[in-house]
Amino acid sequence: MKRLPAMSLLLLALLLITPFQNLSTVRGATEDKNYFIRSVVTYLNPSGNTHVWEFSEDDRTLGLFMNNTWQTVELVNSTFPMETKVDEDGNSIAVLEFPNSALNPGSDVSFTVWYHIVSKPRTIPIISEDESDNLTEIPNDLKSKYTQKEGSWQTNNPTLQELADNLTGGERRVLSIVKNFVEWIRDHIDYPSPQARHEVPYYPNETYARREGDCDDQAMLLITLCRIMGIPSYLQTGCIYLQNRPFYQDSIWEERLSIVEQRIGWHGWAVVYVPPWGWLPVDLTYVLEGLGDPLNAIRHGAVTRQETIQYMNVSHTDYVASSLEARAFVIANGFKVYVEDEMLLDFGANPLTVGIDPWIPIVLTALVATFVVVASFVISRRWRKRIAEEEATPLPKVYE
Repeated sequence: MKRLPAMSLLLLALLLITPFQNLSTVRGATEDKNYFIRSVVTYLNPSGNTHVWEFSEDDRTLGLFMNNTWQTVELVNSTFPMETKVDEDGNSIAVLEFPNSALNPGSDVSFTVWYHIVSKPRTIPIISEDESDNLTEIPNDLKSKYTQKEGSWQTNNPTLQELADNLTGGERRVLSIVKNFVEWIRDHIDYPSPQARHEVPYYPNETYARREGDCDDQAMLLITLCRIMGIPSYLQTGCIYLQNRPFYQDSIWEERLSIVEQRIGWHGWAVVYVPPWGWLPVDLTYVLEGLGDPLNAIRHGAVTRQETIQYMNVSHTDYVASSLEARAFVIANGFKVYVEDEMLLDFGANPLTVGIDPWIPIVLTALVATFVVVASFVISRRWRKRIAEEEATPLPKVYE
């Protein structure tokens, strides 16, 4: 069973949905936006513990974000040397070289990484159901790669198969089928209240049975329905610059994972192949224009804004199982993890040429800047790949 790398899981445990009004529109924007993201992670083995944390490669692996036509991201500094690789989902990752191979009771290890990001103006194709191609127009190679039963995608679940068939009916246009799925999830799956939050993601059948789920839960249900009908799809995650939320703090996993976030939030959405336009993002919980029109999930999702930075794709690995194992590993062994993420606007300091920590000139020259600390790290040598998840502020149904 393929799973997500450990540090990526830790980062994705930070998936946070915040009020949509914090996300400003960039429609018509013509200029790049520049950010820094800084992530500080500490692994701690408390004194008196009887377990030794022997680090696996996954424990030392972090994500490098993705580079594409919408963004350019560079890892510009790291506490420890690293080796770059590509994971099973095609994401660029880096394996850090820790000074020690294990963490004995009473000891800890901390590391900082920071990224520079150029976020570019973004456009989504003009879409309409009348112009959508049919299921038969989807390339077979994409079907083979992105419609399989693997990871968290429960394409052989009878209940979900029946739901997908009923919602599709005799419709053959791909965009119309996706619209039907979005509309059903909008009307039947609630976003959980803060009191009912869960610390690990749900499998799609759990989201369906509970009739609730947060950003990645709803996205995974949509992806499963799409894959059942032969529509290629996968999960994508990223972070959002939140100027109006300067500080957030929480502890989860029985107080074993502590989180501090400054002007940053984590989010997840689906990516679906819809001919003739190709791959399109489908956001079910963070839609600026609301889901009164289900196609707004494509037109106005968070990732269409420059404030959102794409982090990684999850197409083959078991996102849910890895999260469950990560949480169980940390709790059972008595370990602790501290994560601090911050995202800040770049006011012109060049981190490649400044000979000191870039935070210093930024803070001194910019008064109120918004930096970035992204925690793309994880905890557990056993949990290879997934995203435990924690969402602080549920998004209201803005279409109502």
